[in-house]
Amino acid sequence: MASSRLAVPLHCSVQRPSFSRNFDHFKASLSSAFKPLLRQIQQLPLRVEVDVSKAVKNTSVKLLDAFVDSVFEFVDQPLLPSQSNFAPVDELKEAVRVTNIQGEIPDVFPEGVYIRNGPNPIFGALTSTISMFGRSNHIWVEGEGMLHALYFSKGLDGSWAVVYNNRPVETETFKLEKQRNKPLFLPAIEGDSPAVLSAYLLNMLRFGKINKQISNTNVFEHAGEFYSIAENHEPQEINIVTLETLHDWDVNGAWNRPFSSHPKKAPGTGELVIMGINATKPFVEVGVISADGKKLLHRADLKLNRCSLCHEIGVTERLVKYEKEGDARIGIMPRYGDEDSIQWFKVKPNCTFHLFNCFENGDEVVIWGCRALDSLIPGPDQGKNKFDWFSEKFRSVKSTAEGSADAVPEEQLVFPRPYEWRMNMRTGDIKERNLAGTEFPMDFPLINGDFTGVKNKYGYCQVRDCIASSASGMAKYGGLAKLYFEEQNTGFSLGENQEKGLIKVEYHMFGKNTFGTGAAFVPKEGGAEEDDGWVITFAHNEDTNISQVLVIEAKNFSSEPVAKITLPFRVPYGFHGAFAPMQLPNETMRIVPSLNPKISERPLASAVRPQGV
Repeated sequence: MASSRLAVPLHCSVQRPSFSRNFDHFKASLSSAFKPLLRQIQQLPLRVEVDVSKAVKNTSVKLLDAFVDSVFEFVDQPLLPSQSNFAPVDELKEAVRVTNIQGEIPDVFPEGVYIRNGPNPIFGALTSTISMFGRSNHIWVEGEGMLHALYFSKGLDGSWAVVYNNRPVETETFKLEKQRNKPLFLPAIEGDSPAVLSAYLLNMLRFGKINKQISNTNVFEHAGEFYSIAENHEPQEINIVTLETLHDWDVNGAWNRPFSSHPKKAPGTGELVIMGINATKPFVEVGVISADGKKLLHRADLKLNRCSLCHEIGVTERLVKYEKEGDARIGIMPRYGDEDSIQWFKVKPNCTFHLFNCFENGDEVVIWGCRALDSLIPGPDQGKNKFDWFSEKFRSVKSTAEGSADAVPEEQLVFPRPYEWRMNMRTGDIKERNLAGTEFPMDFPLINGDFTGVKNKYGYCQVRDCIASSASGMAKYGGLAKLYFEEQNTGFSLGENQEKGLIKVEYHMFGKNTFGTGAAFVPKEGGAEEDDGWVITFAHNEDTNISQVLVIEAKNFSSEPVAKITLPFRVPYGFHGAFAPMQLPNETMRIVPSLNPKISERPLASAVRPQGV
């Protein structure tokens, strides 16, 4: 659910309040800009082609490219020293075995793949453009996706082989920029209105897209296949073993629009519930994909009157919940419903990017998520200092007399807290409350995936370090939290005061100048309880410039990790991770032929649903 404060993509790009004042300037700039284009036209080797349409298309592309090269200058946006681990890394080209393991990987830890997605900005995401139209900027979150994967294989003698690999998600736009070895898409996310509008226009004319396929946010599995995704385009199917990008996934041609970054499997049926957002009508559509991934079983236009930024979707056993920007409402609809079957609940204004879970409890639908009062996207208004603006937003919240973050100053509205909504489907009533206090902001929630859509007891999320985030102007997560949804907080932790009804929260902090991303839950094979398992996460120590993967026992959450796996290469900060249990020996041998031959030769087993997606 998204509040009226959450910016629509057009608002964050075009800056509606100042657009009318700048339109005359845009027209004048466009007129003068065509003069160098005409000079470029005279130099182009135009010739008659047998295929006239192809000739016209090729010539048009050359003209537009010449225009862009003449008018727009790409300028680097260097990272600060405190932002060094947001910088991109090179592709390994070949997987490597990891031998530096402190502690022990448990014998009952499942074999499988831990994979995380995130921006690796090579072509343009750390640049801005300057032209006679003004200046427009990319932002780090637009960096092209790169997958980082750790493979866990067990030998016949019980020893573990651990292999690390990385690889960019090679979307069609990535391959195009890689071929030309330069950024091609003009920044269209923020900047001067004429510059942003010209970027929209020229990107669409040259490439048929306003922005490129970044595919950098999440990895999910359906019907044994794996996909990389960001909500601005279709997902890309990947080979989980080699990390090779195979093709875009459009459900055999039945789905022609983006997916939300967090599609959800419906409990019981295994169907995949998806949402697609577009800048033109229909703005929001919901779809249901068959359990085998071959058919689109249901598609519904929700007939909303505007486009909104929707990142997350939640499902219960029978219902689907979706986010709507504009009126701060939650809509509940049957999985195979349409716009006429939606039941609306008006809620307090908020910005919620991520959910723990949704489930039905009697007449109520319960939603747990990480709720803030405003969004960091798209960033400050044009003309404001971006670093200062983000630094101010990332500062810690001072608890109010009521112990609520709802009354904090304007600059502190982006403090996400675990939150609960309870919608009564019979009476139409809604109850809301904070689940945790203001000691730490928390986001990127996860649960044991076996409990998606049904009632669960525990949730986990990343804990944002306010001091480090404010100092760097970019979000850094200094630890993890375990939430006990059925247990009350019986004491007052640091920074808490009189707020009542909060739940128990346990913390696992990484240590000084160490920050993590991409946490996922790994269930214990044959585990009897929901929290039988481990939380696994990438972590990076900025003092030593060493990256690790930490394995943390969920039942002893605040204790030291049972295993610290030191990686031979730096892993930048990223977004969402997942763990996919599967047997890998033969496949691991193929990607790292030098592995010890004592690894068993049993065949590859079918993958099961990954955790953390």
